[in-house]
Amino acid sequence: MHYPLFRPRRLRETETIRRMVRETRLSVDALIMPFFVVHGRSVRREIDAMPGNFQLSVDELVKEVKDTAALGIPAIILFGLPATKDAVGSEAFARDGIVQQAVRAIKDSVSDLVVITDVCLCEYTSHGHCGVVEQGRIKNDPTLDLLARTALSHVEAGADIVAPSDMMDGRVAAIREALDDHGFEETPILAYAAKYASAFYGPFREAAGSAPQFGDRRSYQMDPANADEALREVALDLDEGADMVMVKPALAYLDVLARVKAEFGVPVAAYNVSGEFAMVKAAARLGWLDEERTMMEILTAIRRAGADLILTYYAREAARILRQQAG
Repeated sequence: MHYPLFRPRRLRETETIRRMVRETRLSVDALIMPFFVVHGRSVRREIDAMPGNFQLSVDELVKEVKDTAALGIPAIILFGLPATKDAVGSEAFARDGIVQQAVRAIKDSVSDLVVITDVCLCEYTSHGHCGVVEQGRIKNDPTLDLLARTALSHVEAGADIVAPSDMMDGRVAAIREALDDHGFEETPILAYAAKYASAFYGPFREAAGSAPQFGDRRSYQMDPANADEALREVALDLDEGADMVMVKPALAYLDVLARVKAEFGVPVAAYNVSGEFAMVKAAARLGWLDEERTMMEILTAIRRAGADLILTYYAREAARILRQQAG
């Protein structure tokens, strides 16, 4: 029998050899943990569709953030739930808004942690849409000033990076101009550049209280069938001043993620979103999947596809495993 000169299995024989020749390495430095912050004190409400994740008051959030930082996770991203909502999402840009309070508290307690803030209006508006609504339509240009004011208020509170997720045209330029005009020209923008109108956001809308009260978001978020359009969206955001870009969701859009990284070569983030997290949790609870192996395989796939940064509700679990693996 003729045997091949090269046998790939030779380099798979032991865990040590596999580790030595591994092409893609997942690092805790790539992980970003999302948090949901609410008004009140001693509030810790578990999110039904996202086991292990909570709506937290600022005091409880600070405790969680300290534990997160202690695992070596370098950054978090904040989503706020307001005390009241109105048509323009006023608390989004209020100086004493919930995210602004949370940023100040975190920076007072864990100063070296990178705090990213989600810049959008959907959690704050009475209609649940990401922009100003006029006669049943989501209006692009009137929304830009509100987004810029929101981003500026976050940075004034101490945010290190702002991440606009609304998908309004021109919002990166509006935010960049507002930050620069107020002396924050060094603050980076992480743009949700290719954000798809996805079914995978369902659990998040429970967590953030952000479900639209009418219609849907397909007039401003991207059509899941389109990939070339994602490259155009990324190019526009970079031209407007984005420092980093994001693809969201991650798992169903690995092809888009890979194309964005290959085309632009800038730092790229991917959001391992709530629905992706919830599916693994549900299957694991039923005994259908090994949760730890599935989680690490998914995160490695996202990294392999080109993500430099991964926003994931599994950040802390992954960090613990990576720490154990490091010895």
